Formats: sequence, C-alpha cells, structure tokens
Amino acid sequence: MDKVKPVRAMLRVLDVLQVLNSRNGVTVTDVANAIDLPRTTAYRVLETLCSAGYAVRDASDDHYRLTVLVRCLSDGYDDEAWVTEVAQPVLSQLGRKLVWPVSISTNQGNGMLVRYTTDKQSPLALERYNAGVRLPLLNSATGRSYLAFSPAPQRAALLDIALGSGGEMEGAGRERALIEKTLSHIRKVGYAISIRQYRGESTAAVPIYSGTNLLGCVGMRFMDKAVTESVFAAKYLPDLKMAAAEIGETFAEWKETRDLNHQQPLTPTRRWDWTLERRVEH
Repeated sequence: MDKVKPVRAMLRVLDVLQVLNSRNGVTVTDVANAIDLPRTTAYRVLETLCSAGYAVRDASDDHYRLTVLVRCLSDGYDDEAWVTEVAQPVLSQLGRKLVWPVSISTNQGNGMLVRYTTDKQSPLALERYNAGVRLPLLNSATGRSYLAFSPAPQRAALLDIALGSGGEMEGAGRERALIEKTLSHIRKVGYAISIRQYRGESTAAVPIYSGTNLLGCVGMRFMDKAVTESVFAAKYLPDLKMAAAEIGETFAEWKETRDLNHQQPLTPTRRWDWTLERRVEH
C-alpha cells in the first residue's frame, strides 16, 4: 500500500502546539526559529490557533500562550492510555494462564464500562463480548465489587443513583440495608460473584487499587458447572488478586513517569525541510 502523503499544514500546527506547550509564552520569532518556519507562516499558524481558541496573544508583550481549551484535546486520553499501556499487557498474560475470559471495567455513572477483554482469545468464552459493554452496578459482579470497595461517600452516591435508576433490582433487593449487607460480605471475602443461572455462567470480580485510589475491577467469566465458587476462590482468585495488584502498582509508576515528563520542558524533535518537502528527524 502506498504511503499517504502527510498534510503539511497539520504538521505545522502540531509543531507549533508543541513549542507552545514547552514554554511559558512564545513570540512569532521564537516559533519560527524553533521549527524552521518562515515568520509569516509561524504568524499565520499562531493566529489560527488564537481564532480557534487554543491560544491567546498577550498584547502587553506580544507573546502567545495556550488556553485551557487545549486540554480538551486530551480528554479521555489518560483513561484510555493507562488501560492500554498498563492493564492490557497484564490481562493478556492472565487470560493465557487462566484460559477463561478476563476483563477490566471502570465506573461510568450508574454503571460499569468494560474497557478491555480477552474474550476473542479465550476458547472457553460462551459468548464473545467486546470492549464498550456496559454493566449494571447492582446486578453484576463487577458493579458490586466496585460498590463494595468504593469509599463510603462515593458508595452512598452511587447507590442513590442505582436505586433511583428504576429496574436494576426488584422487591427486597431494593432495600438499602440488604444491599449494604451484601456489600459488606463482598469486602470480607475480597471479591464479588454473580451467577446467571439461566445461562449457566458466572462472573467474579476483584477491585484494582493504586494506593488508596480505586481504579476499577478485574473480572473473570466461567461456566458454573465447570467452576464452583469454592473452586474459583481456591484456584483462580489468587491470580485475579495478583493481576489487580500488579495493575495498581504499574499504574502508580506509569502516572509518576507521565507527571514527571509533563513537568519537563519539551523540545520539539520534528522538523520540516521546506526545500525538500519532507520530514527530517533530528
């Protein structure tokens, strides 16, 4: 397949954004010198960013600076990034070891969102789900595990949402005292389990902590005829807990490294050779 020719104007904008991000205010000349742009081109790119709201020119010193709007460009990145870079390698290895499908889910409003699953790689998956599936807080092992191990104020707020959502649990199950008793038991044993009897499938989930921060849950689905709860607790639970602990520890290291990198001034490494019209890496 032929390589797609890059859009030069877009490359210029990205380079200029990188320069702006690395310094507390830049002039047109600063940008032109940093990425080898003609001053007129640097000026046009900077003014375009100002028009779009991503930068502003300070009339007092003619320096351009980024605005808070630029943060919108990274909305959702951190969540996706740590799942991909931190959790996915651990879960892939866990899935190969346990064979049963495993997944990671994070809280999203009144439910849990599956962020990654090994369903496609597991020969034992009764059904193959993709990332993006939403799970209820009260009627799923992942949701119950997250509720049980959430800080008390967050748990109370989530229960308010779940109980007001109309239809997750009926009758006695809607009574808050009974729910709290169930969650207390989950905290005691260290995991939640949900059995869908009509499908012969069970799901168990454990929490993922990074320090005191609850990130989400690691879950495993299995056929209840092949794996009873006692077998799960003895044979599979330790591996799920170890995977959750590894994700939590790696997340802390990943976040620390990311934060340090964000504090360091960034020097653009990409350059455009305007004569040859090709990218040159320095």
